[in-house]
Amino acid sequence: MKMKILWRALPVVTALLAVAPAAFAADTPSTTATASTAAAVPAVTPADRVLGRADAPVTVIEYASFTCSHCAAWTNDVLPTFKARYIDTGKVKLVFRDLPTQPVQAAATAAAIGRCAAPGKFFDVAHSLMAGQAAAFASGDARNWYMSAIGVSGRTEAQIDACLSNPATGQTLQADIEAAVAAGVNGTPTFFVNGHRAGDHSLETLSAAIDPLIKGR
Repeated sequence: MKMKILWRALPVVTALLAVAPAAFAADTPSTTATASTAAAVPAVTPADRVLGRADAPVTVIEYASFTCSHCAAWTNDVLPTFKARYIDTGKVKLVFRDLPTQPVQAAATAAAIGRCAAPGKFFDVAHSLMAGQAAAFASGDARNWYMSAIGVSGRTEAQIDACLSNPATGQTLQADIEAAVAAGVNGTPTFFVNGHRAGDHSLETLSAAIDPLIKGR
């Protein structure tokens, strides 16, 4: 997806984050980092956004960006089958973590809106953002993209604005970014299956990693 647009963000966004651009990953499929250069992927905590049963035997962690075309394609085209096969059957829980890509301000703002959603509404926001990504790029105006996400967030625009202005929102996003970089995540989307990095984000590769772990269940 060629970046040829000038994003026009919500007014409050200008004071949202102070994150070094070098911390952000590229909008490219990830490559596997060597164990010598990467720390372990952080364990799941109550602060994580999780889709699926808490006691699912397999944990799949996804690092993604709302301005990453590969991430949108995975969410829009692969996730429905993945969810029906693994999440809805109680075999897998999917953990979404943010790693914003260029344009950084747009990606970070979208990520922050997701973090500001009402309990249980994050994945509605994520779906809205991924589904609307291509149209947002085509129009060159992020406002409608943000507003559509806010519309399914379970919060009012005023509540989202207040949350975006809260330094804690940026701090939690910064923590996700730093942990991803420490774990050697160098592209989006990147997936870990029970702590082991998947070779790529195809359904076939993920299934090959998951199926031996759930055999007989």
